[in-house]
Amino acid sequence: MDANLIVSNILNPPVLFFFLGMTAVFVKSDLEIPAPVPKLLSLYLLFAIGFKGGVELIKSGVNQEVVLTLVAAVLMACVVPIYTFFILKLKLDTYDAAAIAATYGSISAVTFITASAFLNELGIDFDGYMVAALALMESPAIIVGLILVNLFTTDGKRDFSWPEVLRDAFLNSSVFLLVGSLLIGFLTGEHGWQVLEPFTQGMFYGVLTFFLLDMGLVAARRIKDLQKTGVFLISFAILIPIVNAVIGLAIAKAIGMPQGDALLFAVLCASASYIAVPAAMRLTVPEANPSLYVSTALAVTFPFNIIVGIPLYLYGINLFWR
Repeated sequence: MDANLIVSNILNPPVLFFFLGMTAVFVKSDLEIPAPVPKLLSLYLLFAIGFKGGVELIKSGVNQEVVLTLVAAVLMACVVPIYTFFILKLKLDTYDAAAIAATYGSISAVTFITASAFLNELGIDFDGYMVAALALMESPAIIVGLILVNLFTTDGKRDFSWPEVLRDAFLNSSVFLLVGSLLIGFLTGEHGWQVLEPFTQGMFYGVLTFFLLDMGLVAARRIKDLQKTGVFLISFAILIPIVNAVIGLAIAKAIGMPQGDALLFAVLCASASYIAVPAAMRLTVPEANPSLYVSTALAVTFPFNIIVGIPLYLYGINLFWR
């Protein structure tokens, strides 16, 4: 693997600030981001990436490649929780296995945004419709995870309020804002982009950098929870993203995606949710241990992807797309 890709990624300011946040915890600094601020930053990032995606989507139009990509995205969001569930069942009970499987079937929007920034740094183009794939992949994993719990619990069927589950899965704040911003970007097009460009473009990297500083703080604090996961889950949290990325790259190659889109698709397949799915699992599967599915996604998979995974997947693309 070309070490220059890893170095180029690590030396990106957002990634370096992620390291700074982790370092602050390790050296016991009193650095802290007030609680409402990270939520605001995450909403801004979802709004900015969604709006830009909508503008780019109207430029490219909806064609066969777009449709195939979106279908593949939903398919991966449904299939990944199923086979990861059976892997996890080797060591865990049904509740923990289903919660973690749902987490890894869903996506991390910040990992996607970091990968987009990495592509911009390298001057590699990608299409705006990939944001639609991002929006479509978050919710199905929640539904599949709950179905798995219903099918494999031995103490009888569980009573979920399916209307509430579906509402939370498809209308949670991140999905709602992302899809809404995408639609508004699509409707307003280039005119809307020109009006909002100072806000959506000029501030974007600064906000991403500050948000990753906070993510570094949170991830480092979660590391102590890894003592409860054991070697099996730590290995799972590193190897499964690679497996999912390889499957994603094979699908991207079959569809004929360009390199930039293929990287983003691989990142979506390889990432794990640490916000939306854990929140849903806490409400619907309270028997599952949050320290397992949150710490594996946030303290292992998220840092692995933004530090090593993104350049690793791009290296794979450079090999396969020759």
